[in-house]
Amino acid sequence: MEDEKIFSKQLVGKSVVSKTGKKFGTVGDIVFETHSGELINLVLASPTQYADKLELEKDKQNKTLIPFSAVVAVGDFVVIAEEDII
Repeated sequence: MEDEKIFSKQLVGKSVVSKTGKKFGTVGDIVFETHSGELINLVLASPTQYADKLELEKDKQNKTLIPFSAVVAVGDFVVIAEEDII
Protein backbone atom coordinates (compact mmCIF):
# COMPACT_ATOMS: atom_id res chain seq x y z
CA MET A 1 0.00 0.00 0.00
CA GLU A 2 1.07 3.56 -0.54
CA ASP A 3 2.31 5.77 2.27
CA GLU A 4 -0.98 7.66 2.37
CA LYS A 5 -2.24 7.96 5.95
CA ILE A 6 -5.54 6.38 6.83
CA PHE A 7 -6.97 6.64 10.33
CA SER A 8 -8.39 3.54 11.97
CA LYS A 9 -11.79 5.17 12.39
CA GLN A 10 -11.90 5.47 8.59
CA LEU A 11 -11.52 1.67 8.28
CA VAL A 12 -14.15 0.67 10.83
CA GLY A 13 -17.44 0.04 9.06
CA LYS A 14 -15.93 -0.46 5.60
CA SER A 15 -16.84 -3.61 3.69
CA VAL A 16 -14.11 -6.24 3.38
CA VAL A 17 -13.97 -7.91 -0.05
CA SER A 18 -11.51 -10.16 -1.86
CA LYS A 19 -9.78 -9.18 -5.09
CA THR A 20 -12.36 -11.33 -6.88
CA GLY A 21 -15.27 -9.51 -5.22
CA LYS A 22 -16.24 -12.05 -2.56
CA LYS A 23 -17.70 -10.32 0.51
CA PHE A 24 -16.31 -11.14 3.94
CA GLY A 25 -18.16 -8.66 6.19
CA THR A 26 -17.29 -5.26 7.59
CA VAL A 27 -14.37 -4.03 9.68
CA GLY A 28 -15.50 -4.00 13.30
CA ASP A 29 -12.14 -3.31 14.96
CA ILE A 30 -8.40 -3.39 14.39
CA VAL A 31 -5.80 -5.32 16.43
CA PHE A 32 -2.33 -3.79 16.61
CA GLU A 33 0.92 -4.26 18.51
CA THR A 34 1.03 -1.50 21.13
CA HIS A 35 4.83 -1.15 21.22
CA SER A 36 5.52 -0.97 17.48
CA GLY A 37 2.11 0.16 16.22
CA GLU A 38 2.17 -2.70 13.70
CA LEU A 39 -1.30 -3.63 12.48
CA ILE A 40 -1.94 -7.32 13.15
CA ASN A 41 -5.57 -8.18 12.30
CA LEU A 42 -8.86 -6.75 11.14
CA VAL A 43 -11.75 -7.97 13.28
CA LEU A 44 -14.81 -8.69 11.15
CA ALA A 45 -18.19 -7.42 12.25
CA SER A 46 -21.06 -9.42 10.78
CA PRO A 47 -18.96 -11.93 8.80
CA THR A 48 -20.71 -13.34 5.74
CA GLN A 49 -21.56 -17.03 5.31
CA TYR A 50 -18.66 -17.20 2.86
CA ALA A 51 -16.21 -15.96 5.52
CA ASP A 52 -17.64 -18.37 8.09
CA LYS A 53 -17.14 -21.34 5.74
CA LEU A 54 -13.42 -20.57 5.41
CA GLU A 55 -12.83 -21.33 9.12
CA LEU A 56 -10.62 -18.26 9.56
CA GLU A 57 -8.75 -17.52 12.78
CA LYS A 58 -10.94 -16.37 15.69
CA ASP A 59 -10.13 -14.30 18.76
CA LYS A 60 -11.08 -15.14 22.36
CA GLN A 61 -14.54 -13.63 21.83
CA ASN A 62 -14.99 -15.89 18.75
CA LYS A 63 -14.79 -12.93 16.35
CA THR A 64 -13.35 -13.62 12.90
CA LEU A 65 -9.88 -12.22 12.20
CA ILE A 66 -8.31 -11.23 8.88
CA PRO A 67 -4.50 -10.81 8.97
CA PHE A 68 -3.64 -7.22 8.06
CA SER A 69 -0.86 -8.58 5.83
CA ALA A 70 -3.63 -9.77 3.45
CA VAL A 71 -4.88 -6.19 2.86
CA VAL A 72 -3.91 -5.04 -0.62
CA ALA A 73 -5.94 -1.82 -0.97
CA VAL A 74 -8.13 0.54 1.01
CA GLY A 75 -10.66 2.75 -0.72
CA ASP A 76 -14.43 2.49 -0.68
CA PHE A 77 -13.75 -1.11 0.41
CA VAL A 78 -10.94 -2.91 2.21
CA VAL A 79 -9.62 -5.30 -0.43
CA ILE A 80 -7.83 -8.45 0.71
CA ALA A 81 -5.85 -11.14 -1.09
CA GLU A 82 -7.89 -14.24 -0.31
CA GLU A 83 -4.93 -16.50 -1.11
CA ASP A 84 -3.05 -14.91 1.81
CA ILE A 85 -5.60 -16.00 4.42
CA ILE A 86 -6.49 -19.58 3.53
